[in-house]
Amino acid sequence: MLYFITTNISTMEPTRHKRKQVLTEGPISPAFIAEAIAKHSSQTGIGAHAIFLGQVRSDVIDGKSVQAITYSAYPEMAEDAFHEIREKAFARFSLTCMHIYHSLGTVKSGEISLFVFVSSVHRADAFAACKEIVDAIKAEVPVWGKELLEDGTHVWKKNTP
Repeated sequence: MLYFITTNISTMEPTRHKRKQVLTEGPISPAFIAEAIAKHSSQTGIGAHAIFLGQVRSDVIDGKSVQAITYSAYPEMAEDAFHEIREKAFARFSLTCMHIYHSLGTVKSGEISLFVFVSSVHRADAFAACKEIVDAIKAEVPVWGKELLEDGTHVWKKNTP
Protein backbone atom coordinates (compact mmCIF):
# COMPACT_ATOMS: atom_id res chain seq x y z
CA MET A 1 0.00 0.00 0.00
CA LEU A 2 1.35 3.43 -0.97
CA TYR A 3 1.09 6.35 1.47
CA PHE A 4 2.08 9.97 1.06
CA ILE A 5 2.95 12.26 3.95
CA THR A 6 1.71 15.86 3.90
CA THR A 7 1.31 18.52 6.55
CA ASN A 8 -2.08 19.76 7.67
CA ILE A 9 -1.73 23.55 7.50
CA SER A 10 -4.16 24.19 10.37
CA THR A 11 -2.39 21.86 12.83
CA MET A 12 1.09 21.58 11.24
CA GLU A 13 0.96 17.85 11.98
CA PRO A 14 1.90 15.26 9.37
CA THR A 15 -1.01 13.43 7.80
CA ARG A 16 -1.07 10.29 5.71
CA HIS A 17 -3.61 9.56 3.02
CA LYS A 18 -4.11 6.21 1.45
CA ARG A 19 -4.01 6.20 -2.32
CA LYS A 20 -7.55 5.53 -3.61
CA GLN A 21 -8.80 4.16 -6.92
CA VAL A 22 -10.67 6.99 -8.70
CA LEU A 23 -11.30 5.68 -12.19
CA THR A 24 -14.36 3.47 -12.57
CA GLU A 25 -15.84 1.80 -15.64
CA GLY A 26 -19.14 3.24 -16.93
CA PRO A 27 -21.50 5.74 -15.34
CA ILE A 28 -21.65 6.41 -11.61
CA SER A 29 -25.03 5.20 -10.43
CA PRO A 30 -27.42 7.17 -8.21
CA ALA A 31 -27.48 4.16 -5.85
CA PHE A 32 -23.67 4.33 -5.45
CA ILE A 33 -23.90 8.06 -4.67
CA ALA A 34 -26.72 7.54 -2.15
CA GLU A 35 -24.79 4.75 -0.44
CA ALA A 36 -21.67 6.95 -0.16
CA ILE A 37 -23.75 9.68 1.49
CA ALA A 38 -25.52 7.26 3.83
CA LYS A 39 -22.22 5.81 5.07
CA HIS A 40 -21.27 9.20 6.48
CA SER A 41 -24.34 9.63 8.73
CA SER A 42 -22.59 7.77 11.55
CA GLN A 43 -19.63 10.18 11.49
CA THR A 44 -21.09 12.74 13.89
CA GLY A 45 -18.02 15.01 13.96
CA ILE A 46 -18.74 16.06 10.38
CA GLY A 47 -20.74 19.27 10.07
CA ALA A 48 -20.80 19.73 6.30
CA HIS A 49 -20.65 17.81 3.05
CA ALA A 50 -20.16 19.32 -0.39
CA ILE A 51 -20.93 17.22 -3.42
CA PHE A 52 -20.31 17.82 -7.11
CA LEU A 53 -21.96 15.59 -9.69
CA GLY A 54 -20.76 15.96 -13.26
CA GLN A 55 -23.54 14.89 -15.63
CA VAL A 56 -23.19 14.32 -19.37
CA ARG A 57 -25.14 17.04 -21.19
CA SER A 58 -26.96 16.55 -24.45
CA ASP A 59 -25.28 19.55 -26.06
CA VAL A 60 -25.99 20.35 -29.69
CA ILE A 61 -22.84 20.54 -31.83
CA ASP A 62 -23.19 21.54 -35.48
CA GLY A 63 -26.91 20.75 -35.28
CA LYS A 64 -26.35 17.25 -33.82
CA SER A 65 -27.06 16.32 -30.21
CA VAL A 66 -24.56 14.56 -27.98
CA GLN A 67 -25.81 11.08 -27.12
CA ALA A 68 -22.92 10.04 -24.87
CA ILE A 69 -19.28 10.67 -24.01
CA THR A 70 -16.64 7.97 -24.14
CA TYR A 71 -13.93 8.75 -21.57
CA SER A 72 -10.40 7.46 -21.99
CA ALA A 73 -7.20 7.98 -20.02
CA TYR A 74 -3.72 6.80 -19.29
CA PRO A 75 -4.90 5.21 -16.02
CA GLU A 76 -1.61 5.32 -14.11
CA MET A 77 -0.98 8.97 -15.01
CA ALA A 78 -4.59 9.91 -14.25
CA GLU A 79 -4.56 8.13 -10.88
CA ASP A 80 -1.28 9.92 -9.99
CA ALA A 81 -2.86 13.28 -10.86
CA PHE A 82 -6.00 12.50 -8.84
CA HIS A 83 -3.87 11.53 -5.84
CA GLU A 84 -1.85 14.74 -6.07
CA ILE A 85 -5.09 16.78 -6.19
CA ARG A 86 -6.36 14.91 -3.09
CA GLU A 87 -3.13 15.54 -1.19
CA LYS A 88 -3.15 19.26 -2.04
CA ALA A 89 -6.77 19.60 -0.92
CA PHE A 90 -6.14 17.80 2.37
CA ALA A 91 -3.14 20.06 3.01
CA ARG A 92 -4.99 23.27 2.12
CA PHE A 93 -8.39 22.68 3.73
CA SER A 94 -9.59 21.23 7.01
CA LEU A 95 -11.27 18.13 5.56
CA THR A 96 -12.33 15.01 7.39
CA CYS A 97 -13.06 12.93 4.32
CA MET A 98 -12.85 13.03 0.51
CA HIS A 99 -14.03 10.75 -2.28
CA ILE A 100 -13.49 11.23 -6.02
CA TYR A 101 -14.80 8.95 -8.76
CA HIS A 102 -14.45 9.53 -12.51
CA SER A 103 -15.91 7.37 -15.25
CA LEU A 104 -14.06 5.64 -18.03
CA GLY A 105 -15.84 4.18 -21.04
CA THR A 106 -19.18 5.31 -22.38
CA VAL A 107 -21.54 7.43 -20.29
CA LYS A 108 -24.89 8.41 -21.84
CA SER A 109 -26.43 11.88 -21.71
CA GLY A 110 -28.09 12.35 -18.34
CA GLU A 111 -25.77 9.95 -16.52
CA ILE A 112 -23.10 10.90 -13.96
CA SER A 113 -19.42 10.78 -14.95
CA LEU A 114 -17.78 12.64 -12.02
CA PHE A 115 -18.57 12.39 -8.32
CA VAL A 116 -16.64 14.55 -5.83
CA PHE A 117 -17.69 14.28 -2.18
CA VAL A 118 -15.86 16.20 0.57
CA SER A 119 -16.64 16.44 4.26
CA SER A 120 -15.50 18.90 6.90
CA VAL A 121 -16.41 20.18 10.31
CA HIS A 122 -17.59 23.46 8.71
CA ARG A 123 -19.22 24.30 5.36
CA ALA A 124 -16.70 26.93 4.20
CA ASP A 125 -13.89 24.39 3.84
CA ALA A 126 -16.22 21.82 2.26
CA PHE A 127 -17.52 24.26 -0.38
CA ALA A 128 -14.13 25.78 -1.18
CA ALA A 129 -12.37 22.41 -1.37
CA CYS A 130 -15.03 20.89 -3.60
CA LYS A 131 -14.78 23.75 -6.11
CA GLU A 132 -10.97 23.71 -6.10
CA ILE A 133 -10.87 19.93 -6.56
CA VAL A 134 -13.27 19.99 -9.53
CA ASP A 135 -11.36 22.86 -11.17
CA ALA A 136 -8.07 20.99 -10.69
CA ILE A 137 -9.50 17.78 -12.16
CA LYS A 138 -10.65 19.65 -15.28
CA ALA A 139 -7.26 21.38 -15.67
CA GLU A 140 -4.77 18.70 -14.62
CA VAL A 141 -6.02 15.14 -15.03
CA PRO A 142 -5.28 13.37 -18.33
CA VAL A 143 -8.81 12.08 -19.01
CA TRP A 144 -10.28 12.75 -22.45
CA GLY A 145 -13.88 12.76 -23.58
CA LYS A 146 -15.07 11.85 -27.06
CA GLU A 147 -18.58 13.23 -27.55
CA LEU A 148 -20.66 10.77 -29.55
CA LEU A 149 -23.19 12.55 -31.76
CA GLU A 150 -26.60 11.34 -32.91
CA ASP A 151 -25.43 10.70 -36.49
CA GLY A 152 -22.58 8.40 -35.38
CA THR A 153 -19.82 11.01 -35.71
CA HIS A 154 -17.80 12.34 -32.78
CA VAL A 155 -15.88 15.39 -31.56
CA TRP A 156 -13.30 15.59 -28.79
CA LYS A 157 -14.60 17.41 -25.73
CA LYS A 158 -12.88 20.62 -24.66
CA ASN A 159 -12.76 21.18 -20.89
CA THR A 160 -13.99 24.59 -19.84
CA PRO A 161 -13.84 26.16 -16.39
